[in-house]
Amino acid sequence: MPSKQEKFAEFETFDNCITLFWENLDKGFPLKGIWHKEHFKNNKPIVLELGCGKGEYTIGLAQKHPEKNFIGVDIKGNRIWTGAKYAMENNLNNVAFVRTKIDFIDYCFAENEVYEIWITFPDPQPQKPRARQRLTHPQFLERYRKFLKKDGIVHLKTDSTSFYEFTMEVIKENNLPLLWHTNDLYKNCPADREELIRIKTYYEAMFTAKGENIKYICFKL
Repeated sequence: MPSKQEKFAEFETFDNCITLFWENLDKGFPLKGIWHKEHFKNNKPIVLELGCGKGEYTIGLAQKHPEKNFIGVDIKGNRIWTGAKYAMENNLNNVAFVRTKIDFIDYCFAENEVYEIWITFPDPQPQKPRARQRLTHPQFLERYRKFLKKDGIVHLKTDSTSFYEFTMEVIKENNLPLLWHTNDLYKNCPADREELIRIKTYYEAMFTAKGENIKYICFKL
């Protein structure tokens, strides 16, 4: 297995990866507004996974839905390396990865460029002073609103009861369209949505092995 330094070096050579750091924001993101034309070379809907880690969910969704394009976003390049390398070795041309902070996500995509967002097992930021860092906090939802299509969907999967309840409260306070939710996905998963439990991230597999309930929310902005 390559070292972290070797992964970082190889990551920078991958055609399906691109990095955006704060010091480069003034230069703009080269694919903003032209992801379809310049990277994917098609007009298939773009779906994001925020905080993608090793990219298990991005890869799983891409394999199941070749009619869509998938982009995993995370700040940890050595984690993204795993999904990016798998995608390249298996010719998953509908997969890409962006290494950046979610704080900069609206610099990466233009208005109406994204059809769907997945937030999979993010850090729940349980300390109250860090509530603004939760990926469903209104400040993040405003960032997503800049590039998500009008009827675009946001999905959240989490093991954290507090994060689940926080997100439900945000939806209620902001009068957002709530499509469906459950505090026990594996018990209540609809028969026609089995992909919600068949595709697992590293953390999801770990949490379910411990018998923890997985929460799920699906809403619009």
